[in-house]
Amino acid sequence: MPQRKLTKRLGELLIDHGVITPAQLDTVLQKQHQQGGRMGTLLVQMGILSERELLGFVAEQLGIPLLDLNKANIDLQAVKLLSEVYARRYRALVIDANDTEVTVVLADPADLDTQDAIGNLLAPREVHLAVAPHSQMLEFYDQLYRRTDDIAHLAGQLSEEHAPSRNVIDTAGLEDNDATVARLLNSLFEDALQVGASDIHIEPDHKVIRLRMRVDGMLQETELKEVAIAPALVSRLKLMAGLDISERRLPQDGRFELTVKANPVDVRMATMPVQHGEAVVLRLLDQSGGIRSLEQAGMPSSLLSAFRRKLASPNGIILVTGPTGSGKTTTLYGALAELNTPDRKIITAEDPVEYRLPRVNQVQVNGKVGLTFARILRTSLRQDPDVLLIGEMRDQETAEIAMRGALTGHLVLSTLHTNDAPSSAIRLMDMGVPGYLVASTLKAVLAQRLVRKICSYCKVEHRLDAGERQFLMHLDARSESGRFYRGQGCASCNHTGHKGRVGVFEWLEINQAMADALRKQHIEGFEAEVARSLGFVTLAQAALELALQGEIAVSEVLRLSEWVD
Repeated sequence: MPQRKLTKRLGELLIDHGVITPAQLDTVLQKQHQQGGRMGTLLVQMGILSERELLGFVAEQLGIPLLDLNKANIDLQAVKLLSEVYARRYRALVIDANDTEVTVVLADPADLDTQDAIGNLLAPREVHLAVAPHSQMLEFYDQLYRRTDDIAHLAGQLSEEHAPSRNVIDTAGLEDNDATVARLLNSLFEDALQVGASDIHIEPDHKVIRLRMRVDGMLQETELKEVAIAPALVSRLKLMAGLDISERRLPQDGRFELTVKANPVDVRMATMPVQHGEAVVLRLLDQSGGIRSLEQAGMPSSLLSAFRRKLASPNGIILVTGPTGSGKTTTLYGALAELNTPDRKIITAEDPVEYRLPRVNQVQVNGKVGLTFARILRTSLRQDPDVLLIGEMRDQETAEIAMRGALTGHLVLSTLHTNDAPSSAIRLMDMGVPGYLVASTLKAVLAQRLVRKICSYCKVEHRLDAGERQFLMHLDARSESGRFYRGQGCASCNHTGHKGRVGVFEWLEINQAMADALRKQHIEGFEAEVARSLGFVTLAQAALELALQGEIAVSEVLRLSEWVD
């Protein structure tokens, strides 16, 4: 390997160049003698040097580049030249290659044994080295080494094991400890968590199984040709969720818990009979991060203050509204976390219970035995609660009981499926709730959406076309002189231009004029009062504000506006 190598020990070189003092080196050597470990790692852990300072010095001494992987051009095919096992073992990553040469990023290029091992693994190609922080490389391992190859291999193996000469797998004798099915599902869950997927869709079709994962709100698809293994996968999942594996004609719901790479994951499972078998959706709730606080939800400070002020009310109803996957439950759990004090009794009615909260009496709806939202609410009101949380107001009976509870001195939190905040009050009346009840109890509505953030590593300025400019000017005149951005795609965001999501919020407090219109069930009058209210910001306007701040692209503002319309 034609690379320069450090002729002295790292510690001696750092002293020669005035990077550390002899006393600091003695301290590090003593610690190394006591607990082992690499010199560079200990220097960083002890705060003597930052990781980038250390790597910058090593890169300069070896005459190799120090890379920021987020900004590097990574060839996905070249990455596969080094298996994940060896990549993690040697803390290495192949980022570019041709027939004769290969570029390898190392976390510790001064390690001669690692250089020799990598050279042997990639022979006969000539190896060129670069260096990058190991912490950054760990993030890219999860992103670049997807489990798709493992999934495809295990699917083929499973197809051979169960159906060597048949087109359809017979699952009647499927055992719970079927190793290949278990490994396939484990790889599927690992892959989903590595890319930050919120749910997994398993959809059998005529000739393929479609595996789709929702990442940052958008589905990413992989196809498996072994369509005959679908019943085995579904049966295994049903066993894990305690469902009836013999029932394939009716939908079933269940849940189970598993541990993936030491992270506890709660999985909600829903099956549905379709034309070519059973489709399954698996909702993934990573419990390792705990309940997200209201600050982490990303609300503007003024809105957060207003929301907390209403949460401090002793009674009334606060609604959080939006479509499925908009973060309503996350917001409500964040609110409960703040309200959850020893002097408050909190009861929840949920379908299903997503996160377990200490000190909170959480009740799971069970329609099979008649334990409905309405029945739980009636019983809860006799339990002397201070706060009630209703997973969703689905019908008139549930809504009316909740509102009568609010009238008798309880604070009620709930969700509703409407496009925006003003529609929530109208939706309640459409359900048959009298206007006077809505007017007397509804205090505020928070509508929310999740939109994709621009990747910070490939962010470039975006020039508006005529249609975009006209639409944005309709929302806010500042769009005329505002600067907008987009992501052009890079290795960090998997070439999508987006990485992560942020909340967009619409806050409506019911004032006296709005309440009077609701009491009269005067819908047009209510909407007119909303339009006249000071400080009311629509979802589209809130999204535009994020675009003006450079957090989201104009395309996300347009996409959200389509949802709202």
